[in-house]
Amino acid sequence: MKRSKMRFAIVCAFVVLCLVPQKLAFAQDAEIAIKQVLTDQVAAWNRGDTEAFMRGYENSPETTFIGKTVQHGWQQVLERYKTSYSTKESMGTLDFSDLNVRMLGADYALVTGKFHLARSAAGGGDASGVYSLVWKKTAEGWKIILDHTTSDAS
Repeated sequence: MKRSKMRFAIVCAFVVLCLVPQKLAFAQDAEIAIKQVLTDQVAAWNRGDTEAFMRGYENSPETTFIGKTVQHGWQQVLERYKTSYSTKESMGTLDFSDLNVRMLGADYALVTGKFHLARSAAGGGDASGVYSLVWKKTAEGWKIILDHTTSDAS
């Protein structure tokens, strides 16, 4: 009886040890993919391409942006960006920092970080703040479904 319990414990430990690297690899792959979307968003923003920036968001009526107000829907979020940052000068140069990716399961992740917009005085001056993003894995890749951003200017 003791031997069968010992064998069972060894098999269980083996299974756990085999699964842990797979989970770590999945989390690393997801983190790399999410950070690539953020890198693409920064590049799009910095060239003044709001439409390309929005490719990081799920094109859904459920997509939500929370800032000074709450907007629901991809189109409403796009319009918010176009209204708030109507010129290249007001868009400035975007930078993300202090990124932290936390997996919330196989298909969801939470990302927190800081942003900084370097802008001229005529463009509204520098702005910075923090954000939390909820991501969903879709057929098109990882997409933001909820963006909660606080800033000193917007």
